[in-house]
Amino acid sequence: MAGSEPPEMESDWTDIAAKAQTKLRNSIPAEYRIPHDKLPPEDQLDVTGFPAKCGLMSEVELKITESYATEIVGAVAAGEWTAVEVTNAFCKRAAIAHQVTNCLTVVMFDDALKQAKKLDEHFSSTGKTIGPLHGLPVSLKDNFNVPGYPSSVGFCAWALEPVKKESTIVGTLRDLGAVAYCKTNVPTAMMIAESVNNCYGRTVNPLNRNLTSGGSSGGESALITMKGSPLGIGTDIGGSLRIPAACTGIFTIRPSFGRFPHFDASTGMAGQEAVASVHGPMARSVADLRLFAENVSNSAPWLKDPKCIPMPYRSVELKQKLKFAVLWDNGMVHPTPPVARALKEVAAKLAAAGHQVIDWPADDHAEAMDLMGKLFVADGGQSIKKILEASGEPLRPEMQAYGQVKDLGVYELWQLQKQRTALAKRYLDRWAACEGLDAILSPTTPYAAPKSGDFKTVSYTGVYNILDSTATSFPTGVLVDREKDVYASDFKAYGEVDEVTKKDYEPAAVHGMPVSLQLIGRRLEEEKMLAITERVVEDLAS
Repeated sequence: MAGSEPPEMESDWTDIAAKAQTKLRNSIPAEYRIPHDKLPPEDQLDVTGFPAKCGLMSEVELKITESYATEIVGAVAAGEWTAVEVTNAFCKRAAIAHQVTNCLTVVMFDDALKQAKKLDEHFSSTGKTIGPLHGLPVSLKDNFNVPGYPSSVGFCAWALEPVKKESTIVGTLRDLGAVAYCKTNVPTAMMIAESVNNCYGRTVNPLNRNLTSGGSSGGESALITMKGSPLGIGTDIGGSLRIPAACTGIFTIRPSFGRFPHFDASTGMAGQEAVASVHGPMARSVADLRLFAENVSNSAPWLKDPKCIPMPYRSVELKQKLKFAVLWDNGMVHPTPPVARALKEVAAKLAAAGHQVIDWPADDHAEAMDLMGKLFVADGGQSIKKILEASGEPLRPEMQAYGQVKDLGVYELWQLQKQRTALAKRYLDRWAACEGLDAILSPTTPYAAPKSGDFKTVSYTGVYNILDSTATSFPTGVLVDREKDVYASDFKAYGEVDEVTKKDYEPAAVHGMPVSLQLIGRRLEEEKMLAITERVVEDLAS
């Protein structure tokens, strides 16, 4: 169904949503379900400690699920843990995570355990793993196709329709030894910066359930933060990897188009190629991101995906002292006080570590975001509206723009693409003129994590989708402080969105939340950006 025509519906969207939710609820094994009176009360905001306290998980299962992906594959390869043992532990923890954050859409536990059993049988008979990810459970964003299961992409029309064809990355991960065991929630059409839709509802941030886990890969970010997944696969067309990673304080990389196989994932905007969608890993360490990137790149995905670039993983050696350019704000929306403080503190620590730190003006950023807005609705919103109409589903309020635009026509679309490429050339030249520049340091979003419903702008991430830059998001170690992180009395907003961002910001509501930032490289610099992010994290810790 990767961008297929919407099916004809016999039921309306409310019936489908009710059936999909019931199916999901019933797919969680009875022994993993927690009685309502045993769940955390609604006013308990941080639920990350709940899996260890709920009584369902053994000490061994807690140890397994609190391990990093790199540690898990090492332990399974050494025979310390079996694939079944590891898979069962993550199935259980994912079920717990879902019951307190609403992060899942599809449960595949039975099939995952069958696959894990086959992996153990292979290891037992040969003494060898089948690949470098042998026995590693991986969670998938909802739009990755697994035959026999739906890929709703947040649409009611698709929520009960099992797909027949498998996404290339799903097969690639299985061939490497990974075990897919669940799929995670997304917003409608994956085009909202929070994970909320009319079918499965809203995913919340496990660090503070009043806040959003971001979008569109927010089911992944919530699950990983709950340690219900050691490695998740999300997508990014305007910030959909980096935003949810930032909202929950985990790591991700947005690769350039063509680096990982992505042509056959489901989408509500099939054929929209002016701003390329990509997929990438989300995890709790840079090493775990590299585990995915290196092994997927070295699996020759270009032999299966016609748009993949033939580029095996490359070794990189960084200069001892790097050159960073800091984007302090983008001239459209100021970063909220905790993000501004984190940016200053990180820049200061990098300078103290001997790196060169300069300023980076926001030239062309406003134009890039204007282009992105027009390109996303160049079809007059028809692609999304047709899918919604199949079940009578209404447009969500966050997506009203898709119902208010006209089809641009081919000529106007071509002019926008011409403008986009000219902008990318100017940005490339500006980078080249800044001799020796290694990376741009920028806010990932203006927020630490806004309250659910308050995410207003993707302007810090979206620019780099227009440019197709490689970018990472990483936790800085800075936590929001309600006393320190307040707006200056002489603050002047750039415009309406900036003013609303200030109005919505409540220091007490986000006190203690982690603050993330973004590192941006040039196109196809995945290896370098992972290495730079790792270096930055080390320097911040020293």
